[in-house]
Amino acid sequence: MVDRNLQNFYGRLGRIEDIHRAGGGFEADGTLGMSFYNARRRPQRRRFGILAPLALVAMTVLGLKAVVYATIGPELYEARVAELSAGDGLQQAGAYVLQADPLTVAIADKIGALID
Repeated sequence: MVDRNLQNFYGRLGRIEDIHRAGGGFEADGTLGMSFYNARRRPQRRRFGILAPLALVAMTVLGLKAVVYATIGPELYEARVAELSAGDGLQQAGAYVLQADPLTVAIADKIGALID
């Protein structure tokens, strides 16, 4: 035999569990429950979007260039970049990225002082 009261009870219990999983609950009037704190919370948003990962990649490439420049020296570094620029399209793109710009040289000087 089916107990309709028991089915009703389990139905209500399931709805309550669904509400609790969604972050809701029962609050007495005049209390500071989750709805009060959730209303005061700022909505989360992505501030940087794609800019932050691109900046991280650029700083990493700049750091690696500076470490290699400081380690092998300016003459050998420029010779290797010149070899790259004499290659095909992809190697020429790599040579363009790996050119020793003033920021790379400045960072390499700081790293060279630490290495020596």
